Parts: sequence; C-alpha cells; structure tokens
Amino acid sequence: MLSQIKKIALDFAQRLIEIRRHIHAHPELSGEEYQTSAYIAGVLSSCGLSVTEAVGKTGVLGELTGSGSDPRTLAIRTDMDALPIQESAKLDFVSRNPGVMHACGHDVHSTLGLGTAMVLSQLSDKLPGNVRFLFQPAEEIAQGAKWMVKDGAMEGVDAIYGVHVFPSIPARRVGIRYGALTSAADELEIVIQGESGHGARPHQAIDAIWIAAQVITTLQQAISRTQNPLHPIVLSIGQIEGGRAHNVIADRVRMVGTVRSLHPESHANLPQWIENIVRGTCQTFGAKCQVDYRRGVPSVHNDEKLTKIVETATREAWGDESVQLLPEPSLGAEDFSVYLDKVPGCMFRLGVGHGGETNYPLHHPRFEIDEDAIITGVVTMAYAACKYWEAN
Repeated sequence: MLSQIKKIALDFAQRLIEIRRHIHAHPELSGEEYQTSAYIAGVLSSCGLSVTEAVGKTGVLGELTGSGSDPRTLAIRTDMDALPIQESAKLDFVSRNPGVMHACGHDVHSTLGLGTAMVLSQLSDKLPGNVRFLFQPAEEIAQGAKWMVKDGAMEGVDAIYGVHVFPSIPARRVGIRYGALTSAADELEIVIQGESGHGARPHQAIDAIWIAAQVITTLQQAISRTQNPLHPIVLSIGQIEGGRAHNVIADRVRMVGTVRSLHPESHANLPQWIENIVRGTCQTFGAKCQVDYRRGVPSVHNDEKLTKIVETATREAWGDESVQLLPEPSLGAEDFSVYLDKVPGCMFRLGVGHGGETNYPLHHPRFEIDEDAIITGVVTMAYAACKYWEAN
C-alpha cells in the first residue's frame, strides 16, 4: 500500500504545487472563503467524492466510501482561511488580494487535504472504511470548527486527523507530539470605571489609567507567585483604550487580551482567579470594574493510539530521521480541539522550513514554505489513514 501511495502522490506532485499556488494567490479571510471552497469542491468532485458545500457557512465536506465492511469513518480536517496581512514575499504567485495573505499555511493545509483525497480516491477499493474530508473555514478566529460541528460535520465520525505546517521544522520532516500539542485560548475584557478630574489635581479623581496599570502589573506578578510554574499561563493585554484629553484624568479604561493555559485545572480556575485580582486592585483604589472572561477553544490533546499510528506511518514512509518528537507543547491555539470534544484525534506538525535559508515565522508577511514538504505531508496523511484501520 505504501509504494502505491507514494507513486500516486508523486504522479500528482506538479498538480499539487499548482493547487497550492492557486489557493495562495487567492486568499480569503475567515468566513469569506467562497472562491476557495468552490475551488476545493470542484477538485473533490473531479476525484469522484461526494461533496457537500456550505457546511459551517463556507466549509466543504468530501465523502470517500471504502469497499470494506468496516463501518467506521475517519475524518481528515484541513482549514482554508487567510489572515489580514499584506504579503511582502517575492513570489510569482503572491497574493492578489491586497491586505490578505496565507501567512499561516492554510493554503498548504487545503492542498494536503486535496492531495490525500486524490491519492485515496484511487485506492478506495482497498479502504476497509470511509474517509470524510473536512475543509474548514474561519480557524483564525476560532469559530469554524464550531460552525462545522453545528452543521453535523462530525456525525458518524469515529476519529480525526489534522495537520499544521511549522517553519521551524525542516521540510521532509514531521513533528510528533504525544498529549498536549497546543494550549487553551480564552479572551479577556476588563473595564475599569473611575472618576474624571483635572490632570493637575489627581487626588480629586479616581484615575482609571493608573489603576489599569496596577491591574496589568498585579496580574503578571501574581502569575509568577500564585500559580504553579509547571502549569504555564500566558496573559497578554493586546488592546487598551481610555481617556478624553491630555489634561483630564481618565474615568474609564477598557482592556482586551488573551489568556493561554495548558493544564485543565489552571484553565478551569482562571476566570475566578483573574476576577478576584482585578476586583481587589480596583477596590483598593476606589474604582469599579467589569470582568468578562470568554472561553475560546480548549487545548489540543493528541490521542496516544492515533499519534502512534502517525509516528509509525511517518517512520515507515520516510525513515526514522524524518520523525521529530516535539518535547514541548505550543501556547498557540487551534480550534481542531473542538472536534476532539467529539472523538479522539491527532494533529501533527509538517516541517516546511528551508534548509539554510531564513524561515520566517507563521503570521509573518514574508512567510513561505519549501514546497517539497507537500508530498511528505500527503503521503504521511494518506498512509496514516490506511493504517488507522490496520491498527484498530
């Protein structure tokens, strides 16, 4: 089976590069992936898959029916959306949509999903069960997986695979992580209400800006002194606004941030812990506050059995040197975790780094990949899919 997968994938190699470059040149923002989803649906239909569009708003499902008697369905999820970034990479297929760019590799992810469908569609007579391809919108705003699940994309699914490119891993290597792969990601909004006054007489006012500074400082210090250092937490305030004039004490400040955590107990306790600190600090200086803690997405936690399948498939396909076991999780977030609330799954990292060249990070305006990684990803995913039924 492996030799057949490799041969088919190599036969499609140039076509896959063309697909990736087309998607890269026509990026669309979260929830607006209309052209991308239509293009993907067309490729899937040409492979003989049963296609359903407008799942989760702009998502696409492709159903591949195996010829065996195993009733289980394996899902393969890839995402499609781009970011509001102006591309500055010097490419022949640079983004044609000003201010929008595939800076997180979702063009590659979509190509991997299509490539895997193209390969497995020619081996359907050898598949014991069924494969459902999920092409998901709006991963960057952590909404697409919820939309897909709401529209029934996971009904009848027994397990799921996912992939994300990683520029710090060289091309032709695959990053494997057992257990926690990414962190939970939540949103935090804090409004501090003081009393305005003259900038020359601060003692007659309640300075919301100064109190906001105390809140930020106290939160950061409290993490290092009241939270278990073995259970990492990152709290970053990304936006702050307040004040009306240079000589008027601000009576109101609004802050918005993100909170990342890995440990389930820490994740559960964070809302109350943060609110206690904010309220205590504000009360000390006579201000009022409003704390809105919004749950985002949970941590991606790879299933051990499915992760072993991916690792084994990678070693058999490309050799032991192709496997890079990841010693640490990432504090980045992925709404792939939403699917893991339904079934066990595994997400692996696909190395796309250029050897000896500058590898710009994800979300950088000059992010680019080594396209040799595409075949590595397609073969790995397709072979792992086949081994799913062998191992169960």
